[in-house]
Amino acid sequence: MRSDTPHAKGHPHDDAPDTAAAFRRLTELPHGPERDALRQELVSAWLPMAERLAGRFRNRGESLDDLRQVAALGLVKAVDRYDPERGSAFESYAVPTVTGEIKRHFRDHMWTLHVPRRVQDLRNRVRFARQDLTQTVPGRAPTLAEIAERAQLSEEDAAAGLEALDSFTALSLDAELPGSEDGYALRDVLGGPDSALDVVVDREAVKPRIAALPERERDILYMRFFGDMTQSRIAEQLGISQMHVSRLISRCCDRLRDQVMRDAA
Repeated sequence: MRSDTPHAKGHPHDDAPDTAAAFRRLTELPHGPERDALRQELVSAWLPMAERLAGRFRNRGESLDDLRQVAALGLVKAVDRYDPERGSAFESYAVPTVTGEIKRHFRDHMWTLHVPRRVQDLRNRVRFARQDLTQTVPGRAPTLAEIAERAQLSEEDAAAGLEALDSFTALSLDAELPGSEDGYALRDVLGGPDSALDVVVDREAVKPRIAALPERERDILYMRFFGDMTQSRIAEQLGISQMHVSRLISRCCDRLRDQVMRDAA
């Protein structure tokens, strides 16, 4: 049986089933076993078309079986949402629905690093342009300017698309860096926690509190912690006892710590 609308010669879905009457009946049936069975028949009838659409996306990093499952999900959505009263054939509604479901799968699940939709589109245009140029300029890689011209993009957008080509998959941290002959891997260039960052945070937190101290106490703290002076030298310079200096430092530090902790709380 043929589809509910005629196809042009050579159409990829010339074997589409005639399901117009079945869809009209589906809209009239109440929810229940009979409607569920008819719905399943419609999905099964159009499943070959969905699988052919999935086949167009093979060799892009996802297994064909998984693509067929995604396409089948899109087909189910198309069957559930199709309204024959709108006058268009089911095929004209189902094809973009299934294709869109597959493209969303690639966009949402296949990128190791998430990039904006616009950059994903740039990646696709750049990828096709580079493939075309590789066939026309053999013996060398196409330049950024050539890729931009073929893709009808600015060089800045073409560069962003080229960078996105490397975001689809990620290298293992154990992967040896290009040109390395001594096993130098990506993990060897990773940084570690910088303890100085904590010092910056603490220093900024305590700065206004230090500024509010009496001048002599500020001077003592400066000489001790920034001038690296001993308590005996500080006492000698200020003309007070070393014990007095020690008590002042302890009292200032305790006060500052309590104030900063209250602020943080």
